[in-house]
Amino acid sequence: MIKRRFILATLTVALVWGCGSSKVNFLGVQEPPKKTAAPPANPTLSQPTSAAAVAKAQEEEDKTPKYMESYVEDENYIQAIADFEEELKENPDAADLNFYTAESYRKLGNIKAALPYYTKARENGYDNEQLEIYYALSLKAHERYDDAKEILEEYLTYGTTEIYKERAQKEIANLAKLDSISLYVRDVDLNLLGEINTEQSEYSPFYFNGELYYVALSEPEKFARYDIPYSDLRKVKMNGLSPEAGSIETLSEIFNEVNINEGSITISPDGTKAVFAKGNTNDKKGRRSVDLYISTKRNGQWTQAQIMPINSADSWDTSPAFNNSGETIYFASDRPGGYGGSDIYRATINARGRWADVTNMGPDINTAGDEVFPYVSPDNKLYFASDGHAGFGMLDLFEAVNSGGNVTVRNLGPSFNSPADDFGLVYSDFPFEGFYSSNREGGKGGDDIYSFIDNSSDLKQITYLLKGTTYQRGEDSTVTILGNVQVKLLDENDQLVDDILSSRGGSFSFPVDPEKRYTLVGEKENYFTERTLFSTVGEGVAQEDLVERFTEKVFNADVTLDEIVLNKAIVVPNIYYDLDKAEIRADAAVELDKLVILLKDNPEISIELSSHTDARSGDDYNQDLSQRRAQAAVDYIVSQGVPRNRLVAKGYGESQLINGCTNERIDECSEEEHQQNRRTEFKVTNIDKN
Repeated sequence: MIKRRFILATLTVALVWGCGSSKVNFLGVQEPPKKTAAPPANPTLSQPTSAAAVAKAQEEEDKTPKYMESYVEDENYIQAIADFEEELKENPDAADLNFYTAESYRKLGNIKAALPYYTKARENGYDNEQLEIYYALSLKAHERYDDAKEILEEYLTYGTTEIYKERAQKEIANLAKLDSISLYVRDVDLNLLGEINTEQSEYSPFYFNGELYYVALSEPEKFARYDIPYSDLRKVKMNGLSPEAGSIETLSEIFNEVNINEGSITISPDGTKAVFAKGNTNDKKGRRSVDLYISTKRNGQWTQAQIMPINSADSWDTSPAFNNSGETIYFASDRPGGYGGSDIYRATINARGRWADVTNMGPDINTAGDEVFPYVSPDNKLYFASDGHAGFGMLDLFEAVNSGGNVTVRNLGPSFNSPADDFGLVYSDFPFEGFYSSNREGGKGGDDIYSFIDNSSDLKQITYLLKGTTYQRGEDSTVTILGNVQVKLLDENDQLVDDILSSRGGSFSFPVDPEKRYTLVGEKENYFTERTLFSTVGEGVAQEDLVERFTEKVFNADVTLDEIVLNKAIVVPNIYYDLDKAEIRADAAVELDKLVILLKDNPEISIELSSHTDARSGDDYNQDLSQRRAQAAVDYIVSQGVPRNRLVAKGYGESQLINGCTNERIDECSEEEHQQNRRTEFKVTNIDKN
């Protein structure tokens, strides 16, 4: 029994370096490769010597032998293997028969089963440089890493084809990394989802809104070229990481068409768009490409799927995945111009709302092998499967992290990967939990879907949360709850991080980051906009100090607003002047800067700024001094960017004493009482609501 997916969510393209190379569909919908030239006749057959015999032999050689027809004409590798096995009963050591039997297995995606046939082909002198590469990869799939390295190093001593030599050198380098990759061990719980897996293949999971979507070989009719059922898209309700009994259903005819293979599906974060792979008619002359289709949800219903403009003619475009904004889509394609077999590309929505700007992800991600099944995690890491990066045998799972434009690719290690195919990783609702596909030993058959939980200690997670309440300040300085206040969280550059409307009970909360300084801004009609500084600097918790898997540290900061009352005097504290002078001192500027911010945060108000003196000195002198001081304060505020037409300077001298320290009681009052009278105030004179 062949334990490989034949119709998967994207494609795995076998080494495509020359005559006889082929696509091996691994990811969603399978299409056989383009035809190659007919192989040579069996060299074990006797050769004619007469001219007539030579002519006849040439005619026979130009004709595809019957036992090669399924391989060359139909690209039906299941039937080809049966035909070759029948021939091998009579010629078990025939080098070409063994080679093409091995190639049939490889083109079905089962390079592991190809090993004994590649071995026989080499032992019996089959001369083909590709054979050395594939033979080494087959050894690698059997975990015979030292043997694979020896074959590749030997090949480099006599190989003549540069592209094969480059691949051999790359594979030797990959094998050298296995020891370090093997050390990346995680505390992972892996569970076979027995409720949905069968003896057929189930693969390419995608989790969305409490449901797990996946591909299953489920139709009663078979895809003749591979003698397997057609694939359909299904979904199942999940209870955490466990499927709910009896909840499996096949998606509607919008996504599934009878006798057509459908591949992996992805849904945009807002739930309005679904993209999936589709292709593979059973007709030998049918369309050979695999394409991406998109359906849009309108009024709660999915529209008829339309082919996407980012597809490439006669290529496999498969395994789509949205990014977290839903404005970029990643996918795998074997279109011309890539780095090897299947590469990972991305496309974005342009200004006209169309998917366009297809871009290859470049050599940091893509190799001469196959890169397939991209997925963007909630923390914005790109996961994918590859047999071209350093791995354990066949497809391995990798993560790519972009830090300042530098992309680092890391094998997820032996806790996730096996010598078999491991691919299609996605996360569920919680960090470090999710699903992926594998055809490793111990499954139910073909490809199976597994759930995983990564319990590794370095994944202990802490989140920081700012919580607060919005209040209003009363006449007596007491505070009461004020609900429905617009609260904004600004970073230290005054850039908006987030905003929220506080509840009727005044509560609000924001996720925040450690070692950051923030400003909270509260806004409500008929109230002064207020700012409150908040910082998490020095308040973070070190990773090694975490005890629980998930920890939440809560900070508290409240926002208190003052109601705007026309012509109500509000003291601006700590505005001091030198004796008999009106110039703004540095300490006074600090306080006036606060008033500048208030005026900028409340652009609808105009104010009168007033200055008052105590009763000492003459009335006329005090009146003149207070006017000069009020004007100096206004001039300073204007210099900080506040329009002058919003300000009026008014000096009141000693005409509005607040504590009875009149001319008659000058000597009876303390310095503190006189200071109470020497004050600066402002009052709102107009509110422009237009």
